[in-house]
Amino acid sequence: MPDRDPEAFRLLLKPAAIRSRAQEMLRLGRAGDLLHFTVHPERLEACADYVLETIRANYPTLDIPFHARWRHFTVAGLDRWALLDKAAHFADARERGRAAYDLAVVSVLLDAGAGPDWSYRDAVSGKRIARSEGLALASLDMFAAGLFSSDPARPLRADASALKRLEPEALAAGFQAGPANPLLAVEGRAALLNRLGEELERQGLSRPGDLFDRFLAAAETGSLRAGHMLGEVLGTFGGIWPSRLTLAGIALGDTWRHPLIAQGTTTAGLVPFHKLSQWLTYSLIEPLQWAGITVLDVDDLTGLPEYRNGGLLLDIGVLALKDENQAARAHEAGSTLVVEWRALTVALLDEIGALIRQRLGRSREELPLAKVLEGGTWAAGRRIAAEKRPGGGPPLTIVSDGTVF
Repeated sequence: MPDRDPEAFRLLLKPAAIRSRAQEMLRLGRAGDLLHFTVHPERLEACADYVLETIRANYPTLDIPFHARWRHFTVAGLDRWALLDKAAHFADARERGRAAYDLAVVSVLLDAGAGPDWSYRDAVSGKRIARSEGLALASLDMFAAGLFSSDPARPLRADASALKRLEPEALAAGFQAGPANPLLAVEGRAALLNRLGEELERQGLSRPGDLFDRFLAAAETGSLRAGHMLGEVLGTFGGIWPSRLTLAGIALGDTWRHPLIAQGTTTAGLVPFHKLSQWLTYSLIEPLQWAGITVLDVDDLTGLPEYRNGGLLLDIGVLALKDENQAARAHEAGSTLVVEWRALTVALLDEIGALIRQRLGRSREELPLAKVLEGGTWAAGRRIAAEKRPGGGPPLTIVSDGTVF
């Protein structure tokens, strides 16, 4: 593959490239030309019905927030970030925004699949909380305890010095993980935070919260575009991902290969997703809004290709495996099967979003994809998984190192 044109590879870091290559995958699927999946568009209406039913159950007034990490901090009816925020008495909006960014970045990077057998005991409610909410609560409790800060006098921060020295054992203890409560990829999660600390230092940043100041400075007119935010997130954190493609000097992050995509181009066979980076970008929007900044064009970002959204499409029959035996096997994130599944998920989420907006009479501005995900497809994916399988696991098993899903 020629790498004389860095700009061609740099384009793979933009949401437009994620969307266009996902749509190409969907066209191949509809033509019956994919390696692993068939597409059944006649099931899209039923899928939209199921998602809309889920939205009305979760948000009867249709006042839907963004799909972001902040949703997972509400546990047992209490918004734990709001309680922490109130108790912290931050000096001003900037101090609050920096702390919120520190928490969001660390919490999102720790949000890879927990596995079916792990849960976190909430000291406030006494309940055991599993999956994303459990991971979120554990990360918030560790943040509040100062685990990610090198300054005992200032616990509510995550700084490069503490992150790069964080030991897997300390993280496991924070997650209450052990042989009787196994959490997937503890060492991978710790290593990711170690690399985050190293990358921040390499870029002359002391903490993830410095990105909040950078965004405030860029929002001279009081507004900022979501695509700009994603670019900064990829540029700032792109060096933390392990064993990923770097071509023409460009670290491509969550980009994988599929032989049928973009044939004959400089970037042939490359399919970008940037799932965690987009999830993080969605989660960095609200602290800016709290500070009075308007974030524009949120719908330029794509749906998130992870196992809840993708699982919904499989469980409801919009997608089907050509070889049903593949459902019983574990698949690497870079396999062509998983790349197909994720790309089809991105493209089909756009179509479901359009159907939901049509049904509700809402515009893209009123109901961006980030709200459809929250209302929404992610919740519907979890709901149908619980209906179909004990424990509510996904319909496909992905081998996780804690850095993709």
